[in-house]
Amino acid sequence: MKPQVIIIGRPNVGKSTLFNRLIGKRLALVDDQPGVTRDRRSGDAEIAGLQFTVVDTAGWEDEDPETLPGRMRSQTEVSLEGADAALFVVDARSGLTPLDGEIGRWLRSQEVPIVPVANKAEGRQGEAGVLEAYSLGFGEPIAVSAEHGEGIADLFGALWPIIGAKAEAAEAQPEADESDDEAPLGPLKLAIVGRPNAGKSTLINRLLGEERLLTGPEAGITRDSIAIDWQWNDPKSGEAREIRLIDTAGMRKKRNVVDKLEKLSVADARRAVDFAEVVVLLLDATQGLEHQDLKIASMVLEEGRALIVAINKWDVAGEAGTEDASSLFNGIKAALNDGLAQVRGLPVLAVSARTGKGLDTMLRAAFEIRESWSKRVPTAALNRWFDDALEANPPPAPKGKRIKLRYITQVGTRPPRFVVFGSRLDALPTSYERYLVNGIRDKLGFDAVPVRVTLKSSKNPYAS
Repeated sequence: MKPQVIIIGRPNVGKSTLFNRLIGKRLALVDDQPGVTRDRRSGDAEIAGLQFTVVDTAGWEDEDPETLPGRMRSQTEVSLEGADAALFVVDARSGLTPLDGEIGRWLRSQEVPIVPVANKAEGRQGEAGVLEAYSLGFGEPIAVSAEHGEGIADLFGALWPIIGAKAEAAEAQPEADESDDEAPLGPLKLAIVGRPNAGKSTLINRLLGEERLLTGPEAGITRDSIAIDWQWNDPKSGEAREIRLIDTAGMRKKRNVVDKLEKLSVADARRAVDFAEVVVLLLDATQGLEHQDLKIASMVLEEGRALIVAINKWDVAGEAGTEDASSLFNGIKAALNDGLAQVRGLPVLAVSARTGKGLDTMLRAAFEIRESWSKRVPTAALNRWFDDALEANPPPAPKGKRIKLRYITQVGTRPPRFVVFGSRLDALPTSYERYLVNGIRDKLGFDAVPVRVTLKSSKNPYAS
């Protein structure tokens, strides 16, 4: 394993900016407002060939453990377990604060090697803050400007004696031969989306068996999209399967999102959907299906992702009685079928993030729907179905002129994409296109996944 380096410090000293600089892309949300980061986020970093895993953490605040800032601090404290080094970041422009001193005293009680980093040290304004950082007692501070990329070479010089040997050992390990892998699709990229406070982070914590993500009664705690690599042992088959779980920020109605930071969080959640294979739309059983849920589902399907709907807090809904719970479930299923014309027969599951009910079934369904989403139909079988479909329902002849559909081919998967070739296809009614799409779903095993069909007319060399 690569060495792990934790970035730690009080709010608004530039930890996420340094994280983005080290991984070489804008992965963590950055804003002038303090306390943007709330959950741990990791990424692969490299400085002059030195490869390591860097972890961004929430700003350390001196608050009651029961409060949101207090719970954020607990997450930061846990992140130091198993770390190979920690970058203690201070603000060179504003100088040291009593909170910096408190963090320093706590870090001295830990066994992890500490590298003091004085950020925002560009220009003369940061000189005094860099000198003041000597008083922390961790040796010579590294003056950097994460925003402008200054001082990163000095950071390499400080980290190499600590993690260099482990990094070289990790690099020397032979890479796994993927050709022998029985699961060529690789780890399942599974994103959890939904409205705020639906229980997305709680569900992931339940799957992992640890409080990995920050949770609480407050709505909208999650801001960054957090990806966690995890291995699920299917209790039914006993098989161990790799999953990349992606937690996302809650998506409210667009007119309610006015805060700049929330807009960034929602945009980050949309990007997470783009990179996912299967998306779980988590509903709150105590609130039922709302119009915003349908909008989120439509967005996922328009992006071509496979979709599963999970109704969370089912343990609470069940307390109202079996008949009421059954009515709620059937009502949600009917509303989804009516509101989502793109697919039919979406998997709808009842789960409980609090008790763990239905979570293994949900994961099993996610792997199954990914198989359909990645399926390729042999050309011969595809055109046999196509000929049967045309014979059962020939295309219309507008104004007495025949529309000729010659053949069909599958041009891609993930999502399944097909091209129909023929002549005068611009006159083909939308209803007939739907007939073809529904036939592909029903007869070729693509039900419940988005299917793309493109019409392509043959060129007429005598048209001019």
